Amino acid sequence: MFGNERGGVVGSSTYWRVWEEAREYALPPERVGSPLAGRPYDLRHACITRWLNAGVPIAEVARRVGNSPEVIHRRYHGCIDGHEEVANAKIAKALEEGGDAA
Repeated sequence: MFGNERGGVVGSSTYWRVWEEAREYALPPERVGSPLAGRPYDLRHACITRWLNAGVPIAEVARRVGNSPEVIHRRYHGCIDGHEEVANAKIAKALEEGGDAA
């Protein structure tokens, strides 16, 4: 994905050094020593969590990141905030519209 100054592949030691330097610029000083974005792969987790919390269906998130819905659900089931309440409201509304509400 990234090339070095000679057009070759960036070495892993260089990649990690640059990642660590970038964290110092991107994070507040009190978070630099934390595990937040400790690895580039952590950004993937943050993205998936954000999409799920935004209400993107698990199947669509899975398609976009190249996993099965089962993997996404198993790995991220605890990070979805407030979706139970939203689901309950949708169910109640559907029942009311269908005349099935108590």
